Amino acid sequence: MHRHFIVHKPYGYLSQFTADPLKQKKKKVLGELHDFPEGTMAIGRLDEDSEGLLLLTTDGKMSEYVRSKKIAKEYYAQVDGLITDEALAQLQQGVAITVGKEKYTTLPCAAFRLETNPDFAERSRRIRDERHGPTSWVSITLSEGKNRQVRRMTAAVGFPTLRLVRVRVGTIHLSDLQTQVVKEVASFLPAGEELPDAATEL
Repeated sequence: MHRHFIVHKPYGYLSQFTADPLKQKKKKVLGELHDFPEGTMAIGRLDEDSEGLLLLTTDGKMSEYVRSKKIAKEYYAQVDGLITDEALAQLQQGVAITVGKEKYTTLPCAAFRLETNPDFAERSRRIRDERHGPTSWVSITLSEGKNRQVRRMTAAVGFPTLRLVRVRVGTIHLSDLQTQVVKEVASFLPAGEELPDAATEL
Protein backbone atom coordinates (compact mmCIF):
# COMPACT_ATOMS: atom_id res chain seq x y z
CA MET A 1 0.00 0.00 0.00
CA HIS A 2 1.30 3.42 -0.95
CA ARG A 3 1.93 6.08 1.69
CA HIS A 4 1.45 9.83 1.48
CA PHE A 5 2.79 12.69 3.60
CA ILE A 6 2.38 16.44 3.90
CA VAL A 7 5.28 18.49 5.24
CA HIS A 8 5.80 22.10 6.23
CA LYS A 9 9.19 22.44 4.60
CA PRO A 10 11.41 24.88 6.49
CA TYR A 11 13.61 27.55 4.96
CA GLY A 12 17.12 26.25 4.22
CA TYR A 13 16.18 22.63 3.52
CA LEU A 14 16.63 20.83 0.22
CA SER A 15 13.62 18.92 -1.15
CA GLN A 16 15.55 15.65 -1.09
CA PHE A 17 16.23 12.95 1.46
CA THR A 18 20.02 12.70 1.55
CA ALA A 19 22.81 15.17 0.85
CA ASP A 20 25.72 14.63 -1.52
CA PRO A 21 28.67 14.29 0.89
CA LEU A 22 30.98 15.97 -1.62
CA LYS A 23 28.81 18.90 -2.70
CA GLN A 24 26.12 19.26 -0.02
CA LYS A 25 27.61 17.94 3.22
CA LYS A 26 26.44 20.97 5.21
CA LYS A 27 22.97 21.11 3.65
CA LYS A 28 19.78 20.18 5.52
CA VAL A 29 17.47 17.64 3.88
CA LEU A 30 13.97 16.20 4.39
CA GLY A 31 15.38 12.94 5.68
CA GLU A 32 16.29 14.76 8.90
CA LEU A 33 12.63 15.48 9.61
CA HIS A 34 11.15 11.97 9.46
CA ASP A 35 11.94 8.32 8.76
CA PHE A 36 10.28 8.15 5.34
CA PRO A 37 9.71 4.73 3.73
CA GLU A 38 11.85 3.61 0.82
CA GLY A 39 10.64 4.96 -2.51
CA THR A 40 9.23 8.22 -1.11
CA MET A 41 9.44 11.12 -3.57
CA ALA A 42 8.74 14.84 -3.28
CA ILE A 43 5.97 16.10 -5.58
CA GLY A 44 6.94 19.46 -7.05
CA ARG A 45 10.07 20.48 -5.19
CA LEU A 46 10.50 23.69 -3.26
CA ASP A 47 13.95 25.23 -3.59
CA GLU A 48 16.23 25.68 -0.61
CA ASP A 49 15.11 29.27 0.05
CA SER A 50 11.38 28.50 -0.19
CA GLU A 51 9.06 27.21 2.52
CA GLY A 52 5.65 25.74 3.03
CA LEU A 53 3.50 22.87 1.84
CA LEU A 54 5.32 19.95 0.28
CA LEU A 55 3.62 16.68 -0.63
CA LEU A 56 5.51 13.38 -0.54
CA THR A 57 4.37 10.00 -1.80
CA THR A 58 5.53 6.50 -2.70
CA ASP A 59 3.02 6.44 -5.60
CA GLY A 60 4.37 7.56 -8.98
CA LYS A 61 0.88 7.91 -10.47
CA MET A 62 -0.19 10.16 -7.60
CA SER A 63 2.93 12.26 -8.10
CA GLU A 64 2.21 12.66 -11.81
CA TYR A 65 -1.39 13.67 -11.13
CA VAL A 66 -0.56 16.27 -8.47
CA ARG A 67 2.13 17.79 -10.70
CA SER A 68 -0.34 18.16 -13.57
CA LYS A 69 -1.93 21.45 -14.64
CA LYS A 70 -5.24 20.26 -13.19
CA ILE A 71 -3.93 20.85 -9.68
CA ALA A 72 -3.47 24.51 -8.70
CA LYS A 73 -0.63 25.57 -6.42
CA GLU A 74 -0.99 28.74 -4.33
CA TYR A 75 1.96 30.71 -2.98
CA TYR A 76 2.28 33.68 -0.64
CA ALA A 77 5.19 35.89 -1.64
CA GLN A 78 6.60 38.70 0.49
CA VAL A 79 7.94 41.21 -2.01
CA ASP A 80 10.25 44.20 -1.81
CA GLY A 81 8.03 47.30 -1.92
CA LEU A 82 4.29 47.94 -1.91
CA ILE A 83 3.04 46.00 -4.91
CA THR A 84 0.88 48.04 -7.29
CA ASP A 85 -2.38 47.26 -9.05
CA GLU A 86 -0.51 47.52 -12.35
CA ALA A 87 2.02 44.90 -11.28
CA LEU A 88 -0.78 42.60 -10.11
CA ALA A 89 -2.55 42.99 -13.47
CA GLN A 90 0.66 42.05 -15.25
CA LEU A 91 1.05 38.94 -13.11
CA GLN A 92 -2.56 37.96 -13.79
CA GLN A 93 -2.15 38.32 -17.56
CA GLY A 94 1.21 36.54 -17.78
CA VAL A 95 4.74 37.94 -17.85
CA ALA A 96 7.91 37.19 -19.79
CA ILE A 97 10.55 35.34 -17.78
CA THR A 98 13.70 33.42 -18.63
CA VAL A 99 13.71 29.68 -17.98
CA GLY A 100 17.13 28.22 -18.61
CA LYS A 101 18.25 30.25 -21.60
CA GLU A 102 14.80 30.43 -23.16
CA LYS A 103 12.24 33.22 -22.98
CA TYR A 104 8.88 32.07 -21.64
CA THR A 105 5.57 33.84 -21.08
CA THR A 106 3.73 32.58 -18.02
CA LEU A 107 0.12 31.47 -18.27
CA PRO A 108 -2.63 33.74 -16.91
CA CYS A 109 -3.01 33.23 -13.18
CA ALA A 110 -4.77 34.48 -10.06
CA ALA A 111 -2.81 37.15 -8.20
CA PHE A 112 -3.95 39.54 -5.49
CA ARG A 113 -2.53 41.61 -2.65
CA LEU A 114 -2.96 40.25 0.88
CA GLU A 115 -4.49 43.00 2.99
CA THR A 116 -3.33 41.32 6.22
CA ASN A 117 0.14 39.85 6.58
CA PRO A 118 0.05 36.06 7.03
CA ASP A 119 0.85 34.78 10.50
CA PHE A 120 3.92 32.70 9.69
CA ALA A 121 6.58 31.99 12.28
CA GLU A 122 9.69 34.11 11.90
CA ARG A 123 12.08 32.60 9.39
CA SER A 124 15.38 31.12 10.62
CA ARG A 125 17.18 33.72 8.52
CA ARG A 126 15.46 37.05 9.01
CA ILE A 127 14.15 39.13 6.13
CA ARG A 128 16.06 42.37 5.67
CA ASP A 129 15.50 45.21 8.15
CA GLU A 130 12.36 47.33 7.66
CA ARG A 131 14.58 50.40 7.54
CA HIS A 132 15.45 49.37 4.00
CA GLY A 133 11.87 50.07 2.92
CA PRO A 134 8.37 48.57 3.09
CA THR A 135 7.35 45.10 1.96
CA SER A 136 4.01 43.60 0.98
CA TRP A 137 2.47 40.16 0.51
CA VAL A 138 0.81 38.80 -2.61
CA SER A 139 -1.03 35.54 -3.32
CA ILE A 140 -0.18 33.88 -6.65
CA THR A 141 -1.94 30.70 -7.82
CA LEU A 142 -0.33 28.76 -10.66
CA SER A 143 -1.30 25.79 -12.81
CA GLU A 144 2.29 25.37 -14.00
CA GLY A 145 5.62 25.01 -12.24
CA LYS A 146 8.68 26.36 -13.99
CA ASN A 147 11.91 26.59 -12.01
CA ARG A 148 11.73 29.44 -9.47
CA GLN A 149 8.69 30.72 -11.37
CA VAL A 150 7.09 32.90 -8.68
CA ARG A 151 10.40 34.60 -7.91
CA ARG A 152 11.01 35.24 -11.61
CA MET A 153 7.48 36.59 -12.06
CA THR A 154 7.55 39.11 -9.22
CA ALA A 155 11.03 40.27 -10.26
CA ALA A 156 9.77 40.76 -13.82
CA VAL A 157 7.15 43.26 -12.61
CA GLY A 158 9.60 45.12 -10.38
CA PHE A 159 8.92 43.55 -6.98
CA PRO A 160 11.56 40.94 -6.09
CA THR A 161 10.48 38.15 -3.74
CA LEU A 162 12.05 38.22 -0.28
CA ARG A 163 10.18 35.25 1.19
CA LEU A 164 8.14 32.54 -0.54
CA VAL A 165 5.72 30.12 1.13
CA ARG A 166 3.54 27.58 -0.68
CA VAL A 167 0.20 27.48 1.14
CA ARG A 168 -2.01 25.22 -1.00
CA VAL A 169 -1.79 22.31 -3.44
CA GLY A 170 -5.20 21.48 -4.90
CA THR A 171 -7.56 21.10 -1.93
CA ILE A 172 -4.75 20.61 0.61
CA HIS A 173 -3.90 23.69 2.67
CA LEU A 174 -0.87 24.41 4.83
CA SER A 175 -3.28 25.76 7.46
CA ASP A 176 -1.70 25.68 10.93
CA LEU A 177 0.81 22.91 10.22
CA GLN A 178 3.96 24.08 11.97
CA THR A 179 7.35 24.28 10.29
CA GLN A 180 9.30 20.98 10.19
CA VAL A 181 6.17 18.96 10.99
CA VAL A 182 5.45 15.84 8.90
CA LYS A 183 1.89 14.46 8.77
CA GLU A 184 0.89 11.18 7.14
CA VAL A 185 -2.44 11.22 5.26
CA ALA A 186 -4.57 8.58 3.56
CA SER A 187 -4.66 10.38 0.20
CA PHE A 188 -4.15 13.75 -1.47
CA LEU A 189 -7.52 13.46 -3.22
CA PRO A 190 -10.90 14.63 -1.91
CA ALA A 191 -13.00 11.91 -0.30
CA GLY A 192 -14.43 9.54 -2.89
CA GLU A 193 -12.19 10.76 -5.71
CA GLU A 194 -9.86 8.35 -7.50
CA LEU A 195 -6.83 8.85 -9.73
CA PRO A 196 -7.45 9.03 -13.49
CA ASP A 197 -6.80 5.70 -15.21
CA ALA A 198 -4.22 7.08 -17.64
CA ALA A 199 -1.78 9.98 -17.80
CA THR A 200 -3.52 11.15 -20.96
CA GLU A 201 -6.43 12.28 -18.79
CA LEU A 202 -4.26 14.71 -16.82
